Amino acid sequence: MNVTRRGDAASKTMSRMNLDELHTKLIAAARADAPADRVPYAFEKRVSALLASRVAPHALDAWVTGLWRAAVSCVGVAALCGMLAVITSASSAASSDDLVQNLDSTLLASVDQTDQAQ
Repeated sequence: MNVTRRGDAASKTMSRMNLDELHTKLIAAARADAPADRVPYAFEKRVSALLASRVAPHALDAWVTGLWRAAVSCVGVAALCGMLAVITSASSAASSDDLVQNLDSTLLASVDQTDQAQ
């Protein structure tokens, strides 16, 4: 097993190393160096402030679920209105001239009334 690409001295040393002895030495060194009991200044307050500043995710779950349901229902209503518009436009294609005439007469009705009043 080579540690380096070219198989230099490090790879040869690795093959002669006793891994059990190395493991024992590392565990002994870790046990000899006990962790410090000193805590940084105001550590608890900083952690508590960070926890308090976060929004609870379960409070937003209801909003997210409701908004997704509303979005899905809006897509359904839009598709239904689109199909209804296509169906009604296909059936009333012959009467589209009447619709244009009715729109013109409705929009110009106020102009006609002001002309008659003068």
